[in-house]
Amino acid sequence: MEGIEKLRKEIVCYTPYNEQEEQDKKVILKYIDTFDDVLTRNNEFGHFTASSWVLNKDRTKVLMIYHNIYKSWAWTGGHSDGDSNLLNVALREVKEETGIKNVKPIKDDIFSLEIICVNGHVKRGKYVSSHVHLNVTYLLEADENEALKIKEDENSGVKWVDIDKVVEVSSEAWVRDKIYKKLIEKMRK
Repeated sequence: MEGIEKLRKEIVCYTPYNEQEEQDKKVILKYIDTFDDVLTRNNEFGHFTASSWVLNKDRTKVLMIYHNIYKSWAWTGGHSDGDSNLLNVALREVKEETGIKNVKPIKDDIFSLEIICVNGHVKRGKYVSSHVHLNVTYLLEADENEALKIKEDENSGVKWVDIDKVVEVSSEAWVRDKIYKKLIEKMRK
């Protein structure tokens, strides 16, 4: 489990931005220390995911997808599926979900930590029970003029959203109010 130890060390070194991140960091570390498999969906209680807060070069827009399961405009991201390098997961997911090819980290370090509750839902014809995502967010940059492409099995829209409209377009109350507002505030500091 060499990869999980490296990820654990990155999380230990991460300085929480607020009380939510401070508490979530403690729980995530406890989760890593308690469960054998936190990198795959085989752990049905919770597992690691990576999300991307993708900005344009001017830092005025965020790249978002219309998520089919959550029925909301959302950031990009996905399951680690065994990969402990969550920055690579974040980069892979943004490319898969939006069609962009050129995306790079603004910084390689973790930008945000959060535990996200996922309600039970149907995915690819199978029921998935409620669980949590141990989520790590990275700050990325892409060219807003690059062609975008919908990934039909996951989203039904891809677009650049003015940073001041991100909260307005999202219908996921907790994500919108606790995460997106935090990311915008943190990014502007």
